[in-house]
Amino acid sequence: MGKYIYGIINTGSHAAGSGMLTSNGIYTAPYMDVSAVVSDSEIIDYTNLPGDAAARHLIQHQLVIEKVMQEFTIIPMRIGTYVLDEDEVIQILTKGHRMFKEVFEKIEGRIEIDVVSTWVDLNAVIKEISEEEEVKALKQSLLDKKETITVDDQIKMGMLIKGYLNKKKDECAHVIKDSLKGLCRNIKEYTMPDDMTILNAAFFIDNEMRIPFEERLDELNNGFNGKVHFKYIGPLPPYNFYVLEIKKLQYEEIDRAREILALGDAATKEDIKKAYRHAAAKYHPDKQSDKQSDAQKAEAEMEYDKITKAYRLLSVYCQQESCSTKEQDFAGNSIIVRIKE
Repeated sequence: MGKYIYGIINTGSHAAGSGMLTSNGIYTAPYMDVSAVVSDSEIIDYTNLPGDAAARHLIQHQLVIEKVMQEFTIIPMRIGTYVLDEDEVIQILTKGHRMFKEVFEKIEGRIEIDVVSTWVDLNAVIKEISEEEEVKALKQSLLDKKETITVDDQIKMGMLIKGYLNKKKDECAHVIKDSLKGLCRNIKEYTMPDDMTILNAAFFIDNEMRIPFEERLDELNNGFNGKVHFKYIGPLPPYNFYVLEIKKLQYEEIDRAREILALGDAATKEDIKKAYRHAAAKYHPDKQSDKQSDAQKAEAEMEYDKITKAYRLLSVYCQQESCSTKEQDFAGNSIIVRIKE
């Protein structure tokens, strides 16, 4: 049995203490003026869960966070975050305290609203595109061919129509973002899942801008001559802007990274940076000669990649100005707390 962490709340002068927040076994583990929202849970490997089971866990995770945010400002934790016991929870709170306070300053009084805009009738849009002169000309040239229309011809036509569709989507998305950007602090777009979707994005807004933002969405929904439909979800915690993740390190990987960069058993951030620059200089792609064989270049690339990974790992591990890589000092630094990029 471990501890599942939903997020970190800012208790401030309102000391949540250690107690129940909901009737479903969700409680808080406090440290100074912040607390982790946790539950006792069997540790599950989310990466191997079937789709329906993963969806149920995701919904439960979101419901807890959205209930808590009705009373507290919360930094959501990445779904599937488990630790072994309360000592590890406190280690997270202790190590991340300064960062949590900085994030709370950025999200206090702000929410996320997710917006999806889609074509009402994609076939009608494609029919409109078929009236473009370039499309009409290609269609006529294919009809005039004496030979059978080939697969390459069909691909060429499809690519042309796809290009015009993407252009229309980009133009429409630009109008939407331009209309909303003055009402939000930040925008993060998702990858388009299909041709139907014009814009799929998260908007980070101040609480007082929620009503004007939703009114603007309604105006947009009534615009575009009925060709575009809007759906929005919120208010939400800042899932797409400030989500915490925990990385549990192994001593062997830290010790190996130290050896790769030829560092001692104690180092500052500047020491790590200098060691990386020195080690990487020989193997950097720009330093390789045209006279080298492909095998030599491949070996240099592997060494450079190994050095870079060691540097990134030690940079994450050494969150203070200086750190120890001695095994006896590792336990207190084995859990890394950071904002998911």
